[in-house]
Amino acid sequence: MKNVTFELSNVHQYGSSFFDYLALRKQFFVDALHWQIPHNAEVEMDQYDNPMARYSLVLDDEGRVLAGARAMSTSAVWGDHTYMLKDAMTGKLDTIPSDLLTDVIDSPKVWECTRLVIAPEVNSMRMRTQCLDLIVEGLIEMANKEGADTLISLSNLWLLRALKRLGYGAELLGEPYENGDDGHKYAVMAIAARHKQVANNVLQMTAA
Repeated sequence: MKNVTFELSNVHQYGSSFFDYLALRKQFFVDALHWQIPHNAEVEMDQYDNPMARYSLVLDDEGRVLAGARAMSTSAVWGDHTYMLKDAMTGKLDTIPSDLLTDVIDSPKVWECTRLVIAPEVNSMRMRTQCLDLIVEGLIEMANKEGADTLISLSNLWLLRALKRLGYGAELLGEPYENGDDGHKYAVMAIAARHKQVANNVLQMTAA
């Protein structure tokens, strides 16, 4: 497995990977979880898949998409939209509660991560954990290159536990809520955008 990262300007360098990631999103979020989000028969794609978005995917040895996630600066603006959580908090999205955070985050140092998905055929815990680790490392690398130091995400609570097990020190930023489409618990969480080795060194220095 390997990680690839890109934005819309260089998506052509990765063949059908972007389309295949959108198809995997449709398979999971629409077909399995029954989310009421924009899609057609093949892919799920919304207003946040725009030139401000960044992508981190995991490919197998044959180039097939196994997992992926999307990210965007919380200072991003594209037309009438900013980023997903801010649009929800300012009343532009009625599918997400508007009170998940006390204050709206608007900073180039903070990126929002969305649409995390892992293919159903990746069914071993070891491989799923490896996929998540590769995705996050890719997101951190892109975020750091553009001056960001924090990643936030409105995600299923399983992600909080998984990130902590991987050593990313995830924390909740607000109270969980139940999604009306799938019945699962979601909450806003955050991690420092530092590669684990750097984060562990900082912790060790602090402890000393």
